[in-house]
Amino acid sequence: MISLTRLSGTTFLLNADLIERVDCTPDTVVTLVDGTKYIVAESLDEVRDAVIDYRSTIVARAALPDASSVAPVRTRPGRLSAVPPRGVTP
Repeated sequence: MISLTRLSGTTFLLNADLIERVDCTPDTVVTLVDGTKYIVAESLDEVRDAVIDYRSTIVARAALPDASSVAPVRTRPGRLSAVPPRGVTP
């Protein structure tokens, strides 16, 4: 989500993935894929930079090691262990 400011001064968050285009007429108009339009105080370049920052943050987080691939740290020895099926020798 990116933070934008309406011309009235109120701030709102917008899902950057829903932006279809941004026009400067001279006010900055953000048009979403469903046709909704928002007139914002930020310039066209500021909206573009906010979207780029948002997407680069997602890419950077995706590059972090996945917590599920790291072996859990055991704080105490387990009391149970797997038992092989009958007739199978370990």
